[in-house]
Parts: sequence; C-alpha cells; structure tokens
Amino acid sequence: MDLRQLEALTAVAEHGRFSAAARALHTVQSNISTHVARLEEELGAILVDRSAGRLTPEGEVVLARSRRVNAELAALKADVASMTSHVTGTVRLGVIGTTGRWLLPPWLDELGKSHPDVEARVVDSTTSALIPLLESGELDLAVINIPQQHEEMVTSPLFTEDLVVVTPGHHPLAAGGDRSVSFADLEPHRLLLGPVGSNLRDHIDDAAGQHRVRLRSLAELDGIRLTATLAFQGYGPAIVPVTAIPAWAARGDWNVLTLPEMPRRTVGLVMRRRGMLSAAATAGRELIRAAVRETVPTIHGLAII
Repeated sequence: MDLRQLEALTAVAEHGRFSAAARALHTVQSNISTHVARLEEELGAILVDRSAGRLTPEGEVVLARSRRVNAELAALKADVASMTSHVTGTVRLGVIGTTGRWLLPPWLDELGKSHPDVEARVVDSTTSALIPLLESGELDLAVINIPQQHEEMVTSPLFTEDLVVVTPGHHPLAAGGDRSVSFADLEPHRLLLGPVGSNLRDHIDDAAGQHRVRLRSLAELDGIRLTATLAFQGYGPAIVPVTAIPAWAARGDWNVLTLPEMPRRTVGLVMRRRGMLSAAATAGRELIRAAVRETVPTIHGLAII
C-alpha cells in the first residue's frame, strides 16, 4: 500500500470528482485514477462509486483510517523537528462555544508566546459534532461536555459550571425578576432544550427525573449559544450554562433564574485513546490546562475540579 493511494482517495472524498482531486493535488486525473484503482485491487473492494462521485461504505472505512494515518505522519514530522530545535507543527482543537468564548483568548495568547511556530486550528461546535472529528483524526483534542461513554476516548475533567434558567421578561416564570425556581416551577412550561440523547439534555432530564418532573420541549436546538440567544430574544425559557450569558451582553428584557436542584455540568478535555499526541498537540494540551487553572477562578459560576 502506497501513501499516495491514500492521499488520492482522501482527495476524491473531499472534492467529489477525480478531476477536482487531481487539481487539488497538483497532478493529472490519470494518476488519481491509477492510485485509487491499485488501492481497490489491493483491498479487494470498490472504494469509489464513480457514477455518484462519492465513496462506498468500504471507502468510508478506508478514509477514516487514512485520515488517522496522515495525522500520525504529520505528528511524526513535527516531533522530530521539535527534538532537533523547538516545538513546531499544528494543534487541532475542538471546543464548545460557551467555553471557547473565554478559554481561547488566554490559550491562543500563551501558545503564541511559548510556541510561536505552532499553528492552531480551532473548530467551534457542539459536543455531538466534535466527537466524530476526534474519532476520524481531524482533531487532536476537544473541550466538551462530559462524561462521554466512548471506549476510544480518554477524558479528563477540567471544571464544573452552574446551569441557570434564562427566561424572557414577559414570560410567567419571570414574575418577580431574578430569583430561584424549582423543576416543579418549570414543569407547566415548554422550554428550549437540546436534542434528546445529547450530553447536556440527558444531564437536565436526569436531574428533573430525580424530582419526578418531565420537562417539555418548545424546540430542540443543538447549540447552547443559539438556545440562549433565542431565550434572550423572547422565544421561551431555556436551561443553559452560566457562560452562555456573555459578560459583555447588555441586559435586556430577560431574566436569569437560579435552579438550585440542577447539578453543575462538567466540561473536560478529550483525546483519542490510541495514537500519540504530536509535540504541538501536547504543548497545546498543557496550555489548555494552565489557562483553565488561571481563568476559571475569575468567572462566577465555574469551579476547577
């Protein structure tokens, strides 16, 4: 098996056609076709559906492995370079938006100071969207909601965070202004919630269930910042982490209600169990932990584990 074959297959997957893949790799289409055909012959399976311009199920399996191989090769080069001089390469970090808002500025600042030749690539997304990117090798690290029951992942807790209820000012729950509410208070109302099966939604539903309450959804939104924004704009109440409310947000016609019965959420650092982090990713990981230790004590509602 030739690395050029894997590179050709990856390019076809990313660009859809052999001709587009050839342009991306600065070669001719016949080379791409030859590499893919030889890979198919060696594996004994059709990897590309030529008529549809997409990978077959077998091709998707090979693609996932290929991306991991490429990530390991890039890490190998960076590690050798780091041993002979200083840390170089790329750290690819995924982060949930509410955490990224306050964590990325100190992290990026320190990364630039300590390791100026390390490039940072950051993906801002939801926990459910970041896990597959971590699995496929497209990310080195991810800061997400935990726990995660995944045998291929290693998680380490970073901090805990209060969950609060954001409600429009005209909503019945807002009567009396900022105050404490219970799950029983929330039960008669429809809420903006995350998708069933997502980490935060399960956390909320489990807590409500402990109080014999089943929360009803006004809409299921896979994105905490979006959920909070819609609550700010008057669409309905939402249970969100306290950092979903930006420190710079001007107070409008909405209220923040504490929910003492709601346990804190836990945010952690996740990486693949198999494979070794590159020197750049290792440096990025340690600076994430340092940024958390320094910044969390300054933010109301957060606590280091």
